Amino acid sequence: MLPSPTAIPAFRDNYIWAIRQEDRCVVVDPGDAEPVEQFLQENGLQLTSILITHHHPDHVGGIPALLKQREIPVYGPARETIPAMTHPLAEGDVIQPAGLDISLRVMEVPGHTLGHIAFHNAELNWLFCGDTLFAGGCGRLFEGTPEQMYDSLQRLASLPASTLVYCTHEYTLANLTFAAAVTPDDTAVTQRLEAVKEARDAGQITLPSTLAEEARSNPFLCAHEPALKHACEAREPGAGNSDMQCFATLRRWKDNF
Repeated sequence: MLPSPTAIPAFRDNYIWAIRQEDRCVVVDPGDAEPVEQFLQENGLQLTSILITHHHPDHVGGIPALLKQREIPVYGPARETIPAMTHPLAEGDVIQPAGLDISLRVMEVPGHTLGHIAFHNAELNWLFCGDTLFAGGCGRLFEGTPEQMYDSLQRLASLPASTLVYCTHEYTLANLTFAAAVTPDDTAVTQRLEAVKEARDAGQITLPSTLAEEARSNPFLCAHEPALKHACEAREPGAGNSDMQCFATLRRWKDNF
């Protein structure tokens, strides 16, 4: 059994996930090389490959520096331009990243960007989902449509409830603050919000979450629930007519929250 992935903090609120096996290490979405190099040095690790979920600079910016003195594979979405990508990936591909004895299945999850992918390992219940699903929220729609993001989230939500969600930003407090504003009487949301406040006050990270937790308290996975539809209908008349319309209203609402 591999140790759980380690969060390497970067920028203001990013996490670069490090997957370790013995003295080898794979990193997910290294937006900045410096904290990765420091982590490798402090732990006596050799970087053996890089996994990328999408093309945004805070996820790929560290690649050139990490490759200056290394020749290692870079796995990323085939539909996007990723610096130094050696292994373009599409839906259903299964990879064994160099340096690891585990396999990861690729899922295409467009919405945040058009080519966004996620990496899933069923045996370990690991999901590296970039900026698609967040703890308590979801990514902004920079390139895709609400329909695409909704479908992507539904696909992720269909994975086992025990799946661990390794997203890449510490947005949980802000996301749950929004969720509590939408459905203030939802005890699952308010209780989770209080727990997250305590964790952040103590300097703790709030990731990974589980899909079970997200199903209970993430409004973007709960657009089918009557309380969410009622809130969305009050916000935008007609938004309660379908799960999809409710989701789209929630996303616009959060964008301006």
